[in-house]
Amino acid sequence: MSAEAADPGAPLRRRSRPRIDLRRLGRVALRGPVSRDRLPDAISHVAEAHRAHHPDADLTILRRAYVLAESSHRGQMRKSGEPYITHPLAVTLILAELGAETTTLTASLLHDTVEDTEVTLDQVKEQFGDEVCYLVDGVTKLEKVDYGAAAEPETFRKMLVATGNDVRVMSIKLADRLHNMRTLGVMRPEKQARIAKVTRDVLIPLAERLGVQALKTELEDLVFAILHPEEYEETRALIAAAAGPDDPLETIADNVTHTLRDAGISAEVLIRPRHFVSVHRVRRKRGELRGTDFGRLLVLVGEDADCYAVLGELHTCFTPVISEFKDFIAAPKFNLYQSLHTAVVGPEGAVAEVLIRTHRMHKVAEAGVVALGNPYAQDPAAPPQTEPSDERADPTRPGWLSRLLHWQESATDPDTFWTTLRDDLAQDREITVFRTDGGTLGLPAGASCVDAAYAQYGDLAHTAIGARVNGRLATLSTVLSDGDTVQPLLAQDTASGPSPDWLDHARTPAARIAITGWFSDHPDEAKPDPETADATGPGTRGEPAAATEREAPARSRSGPRPTGVVVDDPNAQVRLAGCCTPVPPDELTGFVVRGGAVTVHRRECPAVAAMQEIGRAPVVARWEDGEGRESDAGCRVTLVAESFGRPRLLADLTEAIATADAAIVSATVEPPSEQRVRHTYTLRLPDAAGLPGLMRAMRDVAGVYDVSRAQHPAPTG
Repeated sequence: MSAEAADPGAPLRRRSRPRIDLRRLGRVALRGPVSRDRLPDAISHVAEAHRAHHPDADLTILRRAYVLAESSHRGQMRKSGEPYITHPLAVTLILAELGAETTTLTASLLHDTVEDTEVTLDQVKEQFGDEVCYLVDGVTKLEKVDYGAAAEPETFRKMLVATGNDVRVMSIKLADRLHNMRTLGVMRPEKQARIAKVTRDVLIPLAERLGVQALKTELEDLVFAILHPEEYEETRALIAAAAGPDDPLETIADNVTHTLRDAGISAEVLIRPRHFVSVHRVRRKRGELRGTDFGRLLVLVGEDADCYAVLGELHTCFTPVISEFKDFIAAPKFNLYQSLHTAVVGPEGAVAEVLIRTHRMHKVAEAGVVALGNPYAQDPAAPPQTEPSDERADPTRPGWLSRLLHWQESATDPDTFWTTLRDDLAQDREITVFRTDGGTLGLPAGASCVDAAYAQYGDLAHTAIGARVNGRLATLSTVLSDGDTVQPLLAQDTASGPSPDWLDHARTPAARIAITGWFSDHPDEAKPDPETADATGPGTRGEPAAATEREAPARSRSGPRPTGVVVDDPNAQVRLAGCCTPVPPDELTGFVVRGGAVTVHRRECPAVAAMQEIGRAPVVARWEDGEGRESDAGCRVTLVAESFGRPRLLADLTEAIATADAAIVSATVEPPSEQRVRHTYTLRLPDAAGLPGLMRAMRDVAGVYDVSRAQHPAPTG
């Protein structure tokens, strides 16, 4: 592995292992099995690495697995000319160095036996148990399809399913790919490039998602060398030139060590070299590399609280670069990674990046899910399962993996699956949002309410009409932030469908595939419906149903003179203002307008303040006899309904109005804006007492989230 990734435990043990000679191991393997009372020499390195992480591990099962693997693969050779047994040995050694538990190592030794030899799964199960058999079967399924342009989608679909059922399957596969990449030089250049591209597009992002940084970093370097050989050589030359006795990081590391010792903090300060791709990225970002850009300081402590104590000392005794501070302990990354990141200025202005974490955090940062052991081990205190299940409940399964497993079932088209898989894996950050029922949703950064709706409700989200984010109404296009509380709102009409605009806001594969699938099943729905274009929201491209909002007051002013309002001048013509259409028991005020008429407003109408600002004197107005009853013609009122767009919304609203025995004098439906629709109705009611019931009936219409009295300003006359 690379200098950074070779051995996650090595900095802690402060000693390095001699390089393993696989050819020598191959010759040892060809000598055949050894006596049953001692460990074969060929896996002594595996045993040593395994015992470093698991001192009490029983190595008997490893010895039996090696004997079966060696005898089964005997006579088989790799393209490099080495005995084939060197491959499972190397894969197992990689996993042992990462701290994998015994079951994983046993399955790793046997991972090619069922595929390439006469050994059957039944034999594996009989000799090593269900768990090892399950892992071997999972890895075997990934090997049954060749890597080709047409085969890749199906290969990685199987990989996802196998990973979701047991993350250790993916761990073995990643180690298998790493060893194959190390020995890729024997293949033709075009085949090297093809395998490297697949590794770059899918396996490296999967390693990142699973937190296995030790494998990910070396895979990145190997892919870099194959796909970009010139840039790789330039980077290698830069690293070689920077190596020497005058390393500025050494000076800063010594200063940090003395500072922490004086503060009474027990910590280990190490220099952590960057791998090739990391150096290349820094060079592209900064142009010219500094002496401290070839590595970072790693501070290891015992407890979480010590991490913050170290941070405090560093920021007190050194000049910190505040913009570089990140707290991944309080908010871990989606791949289990925890650490404090900061940067400090050392002697002569040298800036050093510093990583602060506990020993446990360091182990997980390097090995990810591999460091978690067997996540499916039964708790002795837990009651036994009465009903076996083929699908395991994995406590370590990240949210992103659950999402991938869900949408891959819906992505029947291989090209769609392959493209969407790569796009999703390219998302390197995840947010967590809360549901109103106390649950959580894991979504990629940049996800919108559309994504939350499909993540929570699946295909039922086709009827979504909006959402509440942190208690406030929001459109489906609203981008969510980490920690938001989201409540998708669904229409009661289950026949309604999504809008084509939703595809512009969907970030998750599940949402995009579901929306695309719905329109594939309903091709006519992607076009505007002329019969409902005046009432629907986004996706139907509706136009105003009647006149504009400003025209409604003009029509109101042309109505009959009310007889239920009294003003100081009994001879003045009185009319109700169309901007607020007061009804009993509203408090009133009036203003004299051109022609001597008095226009009566509700006191809270915005037009009242506007009139007073221009010097108009108010006229006292009140409801006649305190009863405020109009003539037999009834009362007139203007209501504004705010809603999320959906088909048949106007029909449902007008039906609710008619049911309340109100007549529509005029109506305005504004063009949809950000999936919201605003309706303005001037209505005539038989009696003002029916107004509260009418407003409740309108609010009960699916998609309507508010109904209020009109408050828009009227012309001053």
